[in-house]
Amino acid sequence: MELPLLYATVGVASVVLALLSRRLRSLPVTEPLVGLLLGVVLGQGGVLGGSGALGWDETQRDTLLLESSRLLLAASVMAAALRFPTRRLRALVRPVAWMLLVVMPAAAVISGGLALTLGLPLALAAVVGACLSPTDPVLAASVVTGDVAERSLPSRLRALLTAESGANDGLALPLVAIAVSLALTARDTGHELLILTWEVLGAVVIGVVAGLVTAAGRRLATREHDLAGGPSLVLTLLLALAALGVARLAGTDGVLAVFVAGIAYGARTDESTREHQDMIDEAVNRYAVVPFFLLVGAALPWADWAALGPVVVLVTVGVLVVRRLPTVLLMAPVLGLTRRDAAFAGWFGPMGVSAVFYLAHARDQGVTDPRVFALGMLVVAASTVVHGTTAAPLVRLYARSDADRPARS
Repeated sequence: MELPLLYATVGVASVVLALLSRRLRSLPVTEPLVGLLLGVVLGQGGVLGGSGALGWDETQRDTLLLESSRLLLAASVMAAALRFPTRRLRALVRPVAWMLLVVMPAAAVISGGLALTLGLPLALAAVVGACLSPTDPVLAASVVTGDVAERSLPSRLRALLTAESGANDGLALPLVAIAVSLALTARDTGHELLILTWEVLGAVVIGVVAGLVTAAGRRLATREHDLAGGPSLVLTLLLALAALGVARLAGTDGVLAVFVAGIAYGARTDESTREHQDMIDEAVNRYAVVPFFLLVGAALPWADWAALGPVVVLVTVGVLVVRRLPTVLLMAPVLGLTRRDAAFAGWFGPMGVSAVFYLAHARDQGVTDPRVFALGMLVVAASTVVHGTTAAPLVRLYARSDADRPARS
C-alpha cells in the first residue's frame, strides 16, 4: 500500500472540496461520490497496491471497513442528533417510530426478497436485506444540510430524515443480528434475543447517562472558567468517542448509544452552544467521508459481481426503486406527509456507511458467503452514485414546484 500517495490523494481532494463546498452543494456531486470514484481509480487500477484493492487480504479489508465505518457512523449520528433542537425532534417521535417499526423492516423484507432472485438461501437473503435496511446518515446529510436544502426543503421534512437516519442506524442491529443468527444455524436464537435486548436497552441507558453527565460537566466547567473555547467546540466529538467506547466495553450497541447521548446532551445544552458544536461535527463528518469512501471504492469486489451474473443489475435497480419509496408513499397520511414530501423522503433513503458497517459486521460474525458482501457493496456503490447525483437536482425541483404552486391556484 502506497500510504504517501493515499494521504496526498485524500488531502488534495479534501482541500479542493472544501474550497468549493458552497458551489458543490448545487452540483450533482457529493463528497462520498468523489471519494468512491477516487477509490475505484486508485485501488482497482492497482495504483495503491499490486493486487488492486490496496494490496490487502479479505481479513484486513473487513477489519478496516468495520472499524472505520463504526467511527464515521458515531460522528455522523452525533451530528444528526445535534442538527435540530430537541424540542423540534419531540414532535417527530410518532412519525419516526412509524419509520423505524414499519418502513425499516419493510425495506429489509423487500431487499431480502429481491436478493432471493440471485439464488441466495433465505437466511443469507435476510442478512442482505437487514444490512441494507437503515437509512445512511452520512449520505442523508448531503440532502438535508447546506444553504440550498435549508432554503428549499421544509424544516419538518429535513428534521424527519435526520432523526430517522440517526436512530435507525443503531436500531438496525436487532434485524441484522437475528438474520445472522438464522444464517449461522449453530447459534441459539433465544439466547441471541436476550443479548439483543441488552444491547439496545443498555445502549439507551449508557447514551442518556453519558449525554446528561457531559452536559452537566460542560455547564460546571463553563461557570468555573475551566473550559477553553477550542475544546468546547470538539466536546461532542469526544462525547461520541467516549459513548462508543463505553458501549462497546459493555457489549451494547455503540452507534445507538452515541445517538442517544447526542439527544440527551442537546436537551440540556443551550441552542447557541449546540449550533456551534454541530457546525464542527458536521464539517468533520462531511470530510471524513472522503477517505472512507475511497477505501470503499478500492474494496469493491468486481470479480464477485461478475460471478453473480447480469441479473444482479436488475436486483440492484429494484432495491433502489422499491426498497423504501412505495412503503413511505403508502404511509404518507400516518407520517403526516404530503404526497410530494413522502415521495422525497421515500426516494432519499440512501445506503452507505451504515450498510458497509453491517456487511462487515456480518462477515465478522461468520457470514462469509462472498455473495452477501458482493451484493451489498454493489447496492451501496449504486446508491452513492444515484442518490449523490440526484440530490441537488431534486432539491431544486422541489423548490421550483413549491414556488410554482401559488401561480397554479
